[in-house]
Order: sequence, then structure tokens, then C-alpha cells
Amino acid sequence: MKKILLYCTVIPLLVSCVKSPDTETIRLYVRASDAYSHGRFLEVSEILVNQNSFVPSLILRAKAEYFYGDLEKAERTFRKAVKLRPSSFEASLYLARILHDKNNNESASQVLEILLADNPQDIRALRLAAEIALENRKYDEAVILLDRAAEFSAESAMVLLDRARLRWVASGNDEAAMQAALDDLHRAKAMLPWDTPLLRSITNLEKLINGVLQ
Repeated sequence: MKKILLYCTVIPLLVSCVKSPDTETIRLYVRASDAYSHGRFLEVSEILVNQNSFVPSLILRAKAEYFYGDLEKAERTFRKAVKLRPSSFEASLYLARILHDKNNNESASQVLEILLADNPQDIRALRLAAEIALENRKYDEAVILLDRAAEFSAESAMVLLDRARLRWVASGNDEAAMQAALDDLHRAKAMLPWDTPLLRSITNLEKLINGVLQ
């Protein structure tokens, strides 16, 4: 089942590529994805060491290098990915993180500025930009960035609330499904930046589900 899910994940990636990868490239990507999901980052790097033209493989390898702690390798690999696909948000975001980790905040800020121009609602980019602004003692800028991130985190909480409602309606009183709905509600509550009417909706649904579980 896990391998089937991995193949299903690859399909959208293939559609987005100008030239479809060959069977061996797909096979290696699926193997590496399975290793990555189990935290075997060195194995991922070894599997994909010669994959230099399929962008998803490059990004996966670079992420493995990053989490393994090899920033130099990860930076080179992410730069390859960005060169092949300049529109790759994930590759550029990780590149900004690496530049920040290496105390190259000026270059990191330049990358983030481009990212936020196209993706102004991305919480990850906003948080990193705020962190850099704070380190540079640009407190007003950091506050503005974090305010924007907080606003968009409330939007994310609404997504989790919607999914919790769907899981509750479709649960048929199945305990596992109801517990999954509660997990979504707990995460949604934690994401709320302030007391809003949304909190009341989350709390009411929590009480309803807990009442059935008891």
C-alpha cells in the first residue's frame, strides 16, 4: 500500500515535467522517497547521487542532505534544482534557510523577497523573513511579517476545522475517525493567533464529538 501511495505521489510530478523521466528514474525516486519517509537521509543521497536532471529527485536529495547536516552539499543541490526550475518554491525556500543558517542573511533576504512577491501568504517564508528582520534589529518589519503570518495561520486553522467537520459527518460513530477529527480540532486551536469566533466553532465541535465518545 505504501509503495502504491508513493507512485501516486509521483504522477503529478511527471505531468509537470517538460520531458517525462524514464522508468529507472521513477523507480529510484520511489525508493528514495520511502527511505526519506523513514529518516534514512544518507541512503536517500546515495540512491539519488546520479540524478541531476529530474527536479523532484534533486529536491528530495537536497532535503536529505540538509537534514543530514551537510549544508554545503544541500546548497549545491538546491541551486541545481532552482537553475533547472526557477519557479520551484520549495527549493528556493530551503536555499534561503541554508543561507540563513550560514549567516548570509543578505542573500537569504533577497531569495525571500522574490518568494514572498509570488507567495505573500506562505507562513514559512514569512516566519523566516521575520526571524532575519529580528536578527537585524528591524523590529517594526519583523512585527509586520509576523502579523501577516498570524493572519494566514487563522486561514489554515479554518482548513483543519473544515476537515474535522467532514471527518465527523462521515465517521458513522467510528472511534478512530472521530479521534482524527479531534486531532484536527486540537491542531486548529493551536494555530489560532487570537480569540476569534472560529474558536467557538472549534470548541463546540470538540464538545459534540467528546460527548459521543464518552
